[in-house]
Amino acid sequence: MSLQLRQSLKLTQQLVMTPQLQQAIKLLQLSRLELVETVQQALLENPLLEERQNEEAQTEEVQDKSNEDLQEIKIQEESLLKSAEWDDYLGQFSSSSRQAAEREMPEEVASFEAMYAAKPTLESHLRWQLHLSGLTDDQKKIGELIIGNLESSGYLGISVQELAEGHGLKQDDVEVVLREIQHCDPVGVAARSLEECLIVQLEVLGSDAPLLISLIKEHMGDIEQNNLSVLVRKFKVDREDILQAIKVIKSLDPRPGNSFSGGETHYISPDVYVYRYGDDFVILLNDEGLPDLQLNPVYLNEAGDKKNVDREYWNEQMRQALWIMKSIQQRQRTLYRVMESIVRFQRDFFEHGITQLKPLVLKDVAEDIEVHESTVSRITSNKYASTPFGIYELKFFFNSGLGVDGGGQVASESVKAAIKACIDAEDQSKPFSDKKLVELLNDKLHVNIARRTVAKYREALGIPSSTKRKKSF
Repeated sequence: MSLQLRQSLKLTQQLVMTPQLQQAIKLLQLSRLELVETVQQALLENPLLEERQNEEAQTEEVQDKSNEDLQEIKIQEESLLKSAEWDDYLGQFSSSSRQAAEREMPEEVASFEAMYAAKPTLESHLRWQLHLSGLTDDQKKIGELIIGNLESSGYLGISVQELAEGHGLKQDDVEVVLREIQHCDPVGVAARSLEECLIVQLEVLGSDAPLLISLIKEHMGDIEQNNLSVLVRKFKVDREDILQAIKVIKSLDPRPGNSFSGGETHYISPDVYVYRYGDDFVILLNDEGLPDLQLNPVYLNEAGDKKNVDREYWNEQMRQALWIMKSIQQRQRTLYRVMESIVRFQRDFFEHGITQLKPLVLKDVAEDIEVHESTVSRITSNKYASTPFGIYELKFFFNSGLGVDGGGQVASESVKAAIKACIDAEDQSKPFSDKKLVELLNDKLHVNIARRTVAKYREALGIPSSTKRKKSF
C-alpha cells in the first residue's frame, strides 16, 4: 500500500457567524434604551463615529476644509456610508407625511412626569420613623434589630425570645419597642402572625370590639368560606352585624409590607407609535435619545494621509463604524416592517380594541415581510407599541386561537377579555361558575371552549373561583 498526495475540489455551504453578524443579530433584540446605551458605547470606543451636529455647526465645519482634502479620501466603503446616512429617515419609515405625524404626536410622549426617583424601602421608611420617635438610644438600637429581621411582607421573621437571647437583651424591653414599631406606618408591621397584624390595625382604628377580635382569632376560615349562618349561631347576633364586622376586617391590610416590596416603578417608553389618521394608521418609530450617527470628517482626513496613520487600524475602525450604522438602520427598517405587518393582520384590534384581536403566529408575519421567523422573534422581544387602546408588548399581538362555530378562530386574549367582562358585570351575590362562563362565551363569541380552559384563563387573570367571589349583602 502506497501513500499518495492528491488534489480535489469540494464545494460546501456553511454559515459563518462573524462578529459583525453577531452584532447585527444582537441589535435586533435590544430594547430602545439598551440600543441607546450600545450606541453611546460605540461612540466612546470608535474614533471614526460621532453624533451628527446641527446644520449650522456642520456648515461651518465643512467651510474650514478644502475640497481637495475631502477628495483625497478614497475608502472602498464610501458608497456604503451614503446609504447609511439618516437624512431621509422619516421619509423612509413613515407611512404618512411629517406634518401629519406632528399633528398626531401627543404632548405627553416626552413628559417630564415620567422621570422618577428611587422608591423608599420598608426598612428605610421604618428607620426614619424610629429616629424621629421619642425612644431612648438603647430602645432605638433594639428597634434597628427588629427592623433588620423583618420579612418582605412586613412580618417579624424571628421570635422575640430568640432576638433577646441572641443579643443579650431583656425580652420585656424588646416587647416594648416591638409594640412601638407595630404602630408605625404601615400599621401592623413587625407582627408575628396574621391575627396580631389585624388586631393592631383595629386598635389604631379604635374598632377593637370583642366581636371583631373573636372573629379574627377564631373564625378566619369561616369568613373566607362565607359561612355566615355558622357565625350568626355562634355569636347570636343579627346577620347585618356579622356582615358589618366582616366588612371592617376585609378593609384591613394583611400584608402591610407589600406596598414597599414591589421594587422600582419602571416607565415604559414605546419603541413604535401607531396613530389613527383618517381611515388609515400612521406608524412612527421612536428615535428619541438615539444619536444620529455619522463618520467624523476630521478623522477621515487623517485616514486619507497614508504617512500618519496605521492603515490596517483605520480600515478596521471604518468597517466597524459603517457596519453599526448599517445594522441600526436595518434594525429600524425591520421593526417598521414588522409593525406594519402586525397592523395589517390585526387591523380590527387597532379599530375596535382587544375583543377583536385575531390569532397570529410568527410564521404569518415572517412570510408577509419575507424574513425568517427567528428575525421576527428577535425584533419583537422587549419592544412595546403605543396603540389607540394603550401600550402593549409586540409579543402580545401573537397568540393562539380557539375554534368558533361555523369555522374560523378567535384569539385567546379576546376570550380572556370576554371572561373578565362577564365577571365584572356579574351579580356578586350570585357569581358565575366556570360552567356558566362557558355558556356565556358560547353565546357571545360562539367559541368552543372547555370548562377547564375557562378555569385556566380565569386563574391567569388572577380572578378567584365563584365561591370566593361570592359576597353577601
